[in-house]
Amino acid sequence: MKFAILGGGMVGACYMQAFLEHGHSLVGLCDLQPNAAVADAVQAAGAQVHTAPGAWLAGADVVVSAVFGTVARSLFEACLPHLQDGALYVDMTTADPQEMRECAELAERSAQGRAVHFVDVAITGAVNLGGKKTPLLVAGGKAGFVQELFLPFGGSVRVVGERPGDAASLKLLRSIYTKGIEALAVECLVTAEQRGLREPLYAVLQDIDETPLRTLMESMVRTHIPHSARRRNEVAEAQQQMARHGLTPIVLPAVESLFATTAQAHAAEPFTGATTDEAIAWLGDRVLTNHP
Repeated sequence: MKFAILGGGMVGACYMQAFLEHGHSLVGLCDLQPNAAVADAVQAAGAQVHTAPGAWLAGADVVVSAVFGTVARSLFEACLPHLQDGALYVDMTTADPQEMRECAELAERSAQGRAVHFVDVAITGAVNLGGKKTPLLVAGGKAGFVQELFLPFGGSVRVVGERPGDAASLKLLRSIYTKGIEALAVECLVTAEQRGLREPLYAVLQDIDETPLRTLMESMVRTHIPHSARRRNEVAEAQQQMARHGLTPIVLPAVESLFATTAQAHAAEPFTGATTDEAIAWLGDRVLTNHP
């Protein structure tokens, strides 16, 4: 199979090498200023570095985009006229999910009788740590084909839908949780260390560690509304503890604000549901939605 790489940064260089190691042929790499190691690797593969999309892309069965998300759409639009019939365009950027859906629609409308397939691939780990084995999420009409293409690299490749943009959306949803937990872990462990309680804290959190993630998250959401006022007070007390030890809470004030908003909404219009679905709907309508 013949492939092209757009972007010679860490992601582009990683997957270029992975494709080459598995016997695929490099048509070319597009990058304004690739580093010497990447340029040498392209030359060793018998290909050339290009500074812009062009006719050279017509030789590629698969085009892998690994550029900054801010230029992903404009680069795709520049590539589209040069892609061969049946070409597969794999977007591994951090572009907005809606822009990815629009790119897929553009491919369908503007291919001028050619079949161009747009697939969204979201990287859910750190490529600098996991390399070609970093977990991937894939969405698009040819997601299954892309899964088979990337599986030999040794990492997890999960198909999450047929609509481009869904993989990117899921990555961002994952980030809400993981980055939020990361920020709270910073405040929690620094405070615990100040109190000399970091090791005992892990034992106190053991029940959370043993609870399945879905069970934990849905239980939190179901119980959040009726207990929001009391839990807001706990969050306020936790901030006071941090302040007493010379620490400035940054995340917890926002946490307190959410609980306070929920408590206020619950007081004005009490939540009478019992299920996770009912709680999510109530919170989405009364707490997290900006009403005109």
